[in-house]
Amino acid sequence: MKINAILDQIELGNYALPEFQRGYVWNRDQVKKLMNSLYRGYPIGSLLTWVTVTNPDIMRGEEVKKQGTVNLILDGQQRITSLYGIIKGHEPAFFEGDSKAFTGLYFNVETEVFEFYMQTKMQSETGWVSVTEIMQKGAGNFVEQNPEYLSYLTKLNQISNIKEIDIPIQEVTGSDKTVDIVVEIFNNVNSGGTKLSKGDLTLAKLCAEWPEARQKLRGVLEKYSCHGFEFRMEWLLRCITVYLTSQPYFSFLSTINIDKFKKALPETDKMIETILNQIGSRLGLDHDRVLQSKFAIPVIIEIIKLEGGKILDAGHWSKILYWYIHTFLWGRYSGSTESILAQDLNVLEAGGGVDGLIELMSRSRGDLRIKPEHFISWSRGSRFYPLLYMMTRMTGSIDWMSGIKLKEALLGKLASLELHHIFPKKVLYSHDYSKADVNALANYTFLTKETNISISDRKPEDYLPQIAANYPNALSSHWIPKESELWLVENYHEFMKARRELLASAANELLDGLYSSSEATVIFQVQRGDVQQQTPDIVFDSKDEDEIVLSASYWMEEKGFDSGELDYELVDEEGNLLATFDLAWPDGVQTGLSEPLALLINEPPEILRKANAAGFKFFTDIKEFMEFVESTYLVA
Repeated sequence: MKINAILDQIELGNYALPEFQRGYVWNRDQVKKLMNSLYRGYPIGSLLTWVTVTNPDIMRGEEVKKQGTVNLILDGQQRITSLYGIIKGHEPAFFEGDSKAFTGLYFNVETEVFEFYMQTKMQSETGWVSVTEIMQKGAGNFVEQNPEYLSYLTKLNQISNIKEIDIPIQEVTGSDKTVDIVVEIFNNVNSGGTKLSKGDLTLAKLCAEWPEARQKLRGVLEKYSCHGFEFRMEWLLRCITVYLTSQPYFSFLSTINIDKFKKALPETDKMIETILNQIGSRLGLDHDRVLQSKFAIPVIIEIIKLEGGKILDAGHWSKILYWYIHTFLWGRYSGSTESILAQDLNVLEAGGGVDGLIELMSRSRGDLRIKPEHFISWSRGSRFYPLLYMMTRMTGSIDWMSGIKLKEALLGKLASLELHHIFPKKVLYSHDYSKADVNALANYTFLTKETNISISDRKPEDYLPQIAANYPNALSSHWIPKESELWLVENYHEFMKARRELLASAANELLDGLYSSSEATVIFQVQRGDVQQQTPDIVFDSKDEDEIVLSASYWMEEKGFDSGELDYELVDEEGNLLATFDLAWPDGVQTGLSEPLALLINEPPEILRKANAAGFKFFTDIKEFMEFVESTYLVA
C-alpha cells in the first residue's frame, strides 16, 4: 500500500495502535535516516498489522472506529508515525511521545542532506526547504511560489514522491489471535527493537479489559512525583500484584477479576501513602534521593494486609522501619528482585512476620551491626548516605549557624537541607587529596543552605571553633571529633577515622533504639500539598562536581528527557555493588532504543573501565555530554 494511502487510513481510524504498544520513542537521527533512505530509494521494510474486530478497549487513541475491523500496527509504528508527522504536519490521534522528534525537518537542495531546523545554520546557508511544506504543497506548487528553486525541481519531486512509495504489509488474522498470542508475535518480530517486559504485558492485558488502566496508574505515579518520590509503572504494578495475590509474580494477576484490580488500586495507593508517611515522618527520609530499597514497600504492604489493613501498634511499625533500613544498607533488593521478594513474602505467609524477615536477613548477612569501615564508602551513591541523612533528621542535629534542630520541617528557599563537606573540596584538592578522599561519606554532614553558603570554602580549623563557642552541642550533634588537632587539613585521615567510629556507634544506638521502641516518635510533619519543589538553578560552568551532575540532570529534564538516575548503582548478578555512577540512564535516553549512558565526573580509571565493560557510553565532561545529546536527540 502506498504511504499516502496508509496515512489516509490512519485518519479514517482504519489503522491504529494496540494499547500494549509503547509510545513513540524514535530520535531525530533515526527520522533523518528514514527520510534519507526513502529519498534515495532504499527499502525500509514492511509493516505488520493485526486485523481484528474493532475493540476500543485494546486500541490507543480517541478517534478510532466504533465497529467493523481495524488494522492494529504491530511492527512499523515508529516509521509510520514519523512519516505521518512529516507529511501531515501533525501527530496522529494515537500519538504518545515527543513530537519534536519529527517536526521541523528540512532538506538542502544543494547538498541533499536532511537536517532539523537550526536558525543560525539555515539563515547563513542557502538551499534549505521545509520537507513538510514540500509534502503538502507538492513540488510543482512550491516551485511556482518560489521560482528560485526551479533548477532543483527534480530533487523536490523526489521528496514529494515519497508519499507514493509502496510499503509491503503483512497481516495477522484469525479469531484465534488473542492478545497474548499477538504480544508474543510482536516480541518475535520486534527483536531489533524494545521487547515488552513482564510489566508491559501485564499492563496490556489490563488495558484490554480496562482501557483507563494506564491513565489511572499514571495518575497515582504523578501524585507521588509531585511529593518528591519517583516510581516506575512496573513498581506500582508489583505493589498491586502483592496486595492482590501475596506473590511478586505478574503472572498471578491473570487469575484476578478486573473489578478486583480496580478496587485494589486505591486501596494499595492508600497503603503506599501510609508507608511513605511512616518512612518520611519517623525516619526523615522525605524525598527520592534518600528513599532507597523501594521494593521493600510491596513487602510492607503484605505485612499491613496480614494485619487486617492497618497497623496501630507503634512498636510494630518501629520493627518494620528497622527492617526497612537494613534492606537498603545491605542492598537486599539490588539483585534478582522477584526471587528475593518471593523469599520475603514466603516468610510472611509462613507466619514469621517482621521478626522472621529480620532473622532471614541476619542469617544471610551474618551480622547486622554497623562498623566504622562501612563509612569508608564515598559519594552520595553509597548505601550509607541515606543512613547519614536519616541520623541527622532523627537525632535532631543542630544547624551550625542558626542553632535550629534539623528534624523540624524547614521553610524557605535557603532553609532546605544541603549536603556539606566538613573539609571543603577546594581545601582538600589544594592539598592533593583524591576524589575518594574528598567525597568520603565521613566528610559529609547536612546543614541548611544558608549555613552551607556562609561556611563556603573556609578551613575547619577556622570555622569549627566559632561554632563550638556559639552552640556548644552543635558539633557533637553531627558526630564531629572534639579534638581540635583533628580539624587541621594535614590530619584529615585521622579526623575521618575518628568520625567513622562516632558515626558507627551512633548508628547502632539509633537502630537498637528503634528496634525496641514502642513510641510513635514523629520527626516532623509536613503538609505536602503546601510544599513547592525547589529546582536549583542550572549551572554549566561550575567546578563543583555535585553541581555539574545536578545541572546535567535538570538540563535533561528541561529538554523533555528522563532526568536520569543520580548515583546509579552498578551491581553484579548477586547484587554486589561494583561501582556507583554520578548520573546514568541504564536503559538509554530513549528506553531500549539507545545505548546505556552515563556521566562520570572526576572518576578514577577503574570506574571508567567498569562502565565500559558494562556497555555504557560515558562522558567525563558535561559540555561533551550535552553536545552528544543535542546532536543525537535534539535540535542544536
